[in-house]
Amino acid sequence: MAPRGPSAAVRRRRRRLRTGAMLTALTAVVVGGTVLAVHQLDGSEVLVRERCSATVGADTFELTPPQAANAALIAGVAVGRGLPARAATIAIATALQESRLENIDYGDDAGPDSRGLFQQRPSQGWGSEEQIMMPVYAAGAFYDALVRVPAYEALPITEAAQTVQRSAYPDAYADHEPESRAFASALTGNSPAALECTLREPTAAGEALAVSTAAEEVFGPLGGVVEGNRLTLELEGTAGWAAAQWAVAHASALSITSVAYSGLEWVRADGGWTATTTAPGALTVTVAGAAP
Repeated sequence: MAPRGPSAAVRRRRRRLRTGAMLTALTAVVVGGTVLAVHQLDGSEVLVRERCSATVGADTFELTPPQAANAALIAGVAVGRGLPARAATIAIATALQESRLENIDYGDDAGPDSRGLFQQRPSQGWGSEEQIMMPVYAAGAFYDALVRVPAYEALPITEAAQTVQRSAYPDAYADHEPESRAFASALTGNSPAALECTLREPTAAGEALAVSTAAEEVFGPLGGVVEGNRLTLELEGTAGWAAAQWAVAHASALSITSVAYSGLEWVRADGGWTATTTAPGALTVTVAGAAP
């Protein structure tokens, strides 16, 4: 009888050892003089494509975490002003078209002084360049103009947005209507637990007070209580879900590890919402602690 080879378990262990050695060795790859960083992985880590998704009905749309954070800010300003979800949909669609939901500090040939999420122009009375580059100010300025448009809620998105923006491409806003409606519905709290983010582990400790400050800049006074690495807010209904999903959208930037509200919890390590026990009307946001 031919000699038996190593058992399946031994072969698996050898493959894991070889894979670990290769990943440890490949800390950088040089391509055309450019160094590309490659993460070292231990046995429990996997490469994660960071993303945030909004699911409403049968449709799911994705943004990068920075884009989702800006969409949450835009929607949060609408909530703080008592505006309907339709206003947030129009604003998010506009920012997607104008800047891809990025707070950019440059314009184009048509508007060389355009800046920010909405590519607003100081020369057209939107404010100073410094003000326009402040996302909360920029969103507020957009809504100030939008609410002056007669019956804007009943208008097609492209018409409402164009009345505010006076763009050279007036029909382009409609291209972003489906994803804007989904993210606006989630981020204004009208679709509970509709926003999820898949993220890597935090690289730094968070500050619960910083989360409270950032949230109040968008929504207005919330009266939260900070205890260690945890922020607790007393909120109800759609306002609570708006703030909860704002926190999920800002989890990457603010080192948030979990958000719990209304019997559900988003956990960063898992990426989705699961059932949990929560106090009635209590929104709890937990940030990463300092490394031991």
